[in-house]
Amino acid sequence: MFSSRRHDGLRDVRAAVPAAAKRGIMFLSILASLLKIAVLLGLLMTAAAYLVLVERWIAAWVQDRLGPNRVGVPLTGVRLFGLGQPVADGVKFMTKGEFTPSHVDRILYALAPIVIFAAAVSAFAVVPLGAVAPPRFWSEWFDVSGPIALSIAPGLDMGIVYIFAVGSVAVYGVVLGGWASNNKYSFFGAIRSSAQLISYEIPLGLGILGVILVGGSLRLDEIVLHQARSGAWNVVTQPLGFVVFCVAAFAEAARLPFDLPEAEQELVGGYHTEYLGIKLMLFMVAEFLHMVLAAFLIVILFLGGWHLWGLTGSAEAVAWPTALLRAVVLLTKVMAVILFFMFARWSWPRFRYDQLMNVAWKVMIPWGMINVVVVAAWMEYGGELADWMNMSNIPGLAIVGWGALLICWLATSIIDPTATDNKPRPELPHINDCVGQVPRT
Repeated sequence: MFSSRRHDGLRDVRAAVPAAAKRGIMFLSILASLLKIAVLLGLLMTAAAYLVLVERWIAAWVQDRLGPNRVGVPLTGVRLFGLGQPVADGVKFMTKGEFTPSHVDRILYALAPIVIFAAAVSAFAVVPLGAVAPPRFWSEWFDVSGPIALSIAPGLDMGIVYIFAVGSVAVYGVVLGGWASNNKYSFFGAIRSSAQLISYEIPLGLGILGVILVGGSLRLDEIVLHQARSGAWNVVTQPLGFVVFCVAAFAEAARLPFDLPEAEQELVGGYHTEYLGIKLMLFMVAEFLHMVLAAFLIVILFLGGWHLWGLTGSAEAVAWPTALLRAVVLLTKVMAVILFFMFARWSWPRFRYDQLMNVAWKVMIPWGMINVVVVAAWMEYGGELADWMNMSNIPGLAIVGWGALLICWLATSIIDPTATDNKPRPELPHINDCVGQVPRT
């Protein structure tokens, strides 16, 4: 009898140990996710603050003047090249009085910046920085055999679809802000922004369809792995899709020359004219985060992600030193794309609104459709053609892709679908004919 009770107790202990281990693994998984979210939020907010400083430096350099270079460590005389300017700007935003105009819809007015900021931050959950092989003690203690993904939501099979879905929510934040402000400038800015963002989502999707066809997956990490294992980045094999995606990304981030929703010469401040303090800061941070996300997507989808020939390898999981090197390579590429965004803003003039929409519907969408057709045709018949030409698949796709880009560029230059006639309309009276009709006061 005593022996049977002892065996029952041992059986209960053995059954309890795996259950406790599972609960421990679940707790550690939740804790790791919360830690990743906290680190990501801190890094994104810090990056947005200091990217504003970098852009102000670039603007000053382009315009041949001095940028912010005085604010340093508070309460000291140390300037540190103006590195304290983001801290001063953040304190200024947070200490401003929270004033809500009396003519606004208070609920929607407060909800709009929250929606656009949450959408901008949530999209980074599936951005992959690589994967690390778990240490031996980690595998033995926690029964973890697979690689540790350096992202908040690893292994999401619909990663690209998730980013598009979350990114489209930002349109609601812009529309809510313009509508709730009960201001004509804000309303016009919201209407412009909604039309622009919805229009450029089409070429944005067309630009990555070719990448999905070649990579065979909607997961961002699988797309990077495909480029690393093949040794050819998608910008080499699909230059037409790269151009379409980059132009659409500029427009989706509302950066010059596509910043019509907040054109200060026409709309004062656009959809956020009536905002100040923390609410305005959320709009500004969300705008910069959209730019950072666009840079990440350009690098991951077309510029090889963390891959660099001869340094990062092509394995899915690597040791910590190589994983850190991959993260440095990825962030360096992203920073280079962000600098291109900033130089473009201070180098090109703003489009007119009709030109903006013409570029989307008459140029980018046809180019995107041609890219999809070319890539799909090559995936179906390119193998036989490459064998007949006695070359591998990737050089053949690159030749076809660059040929398609050249033909599209020449055809667009000849047809010029965005050309507009700026001559006076004959059915309208000339301004000189109306001078005498203006009533005098």
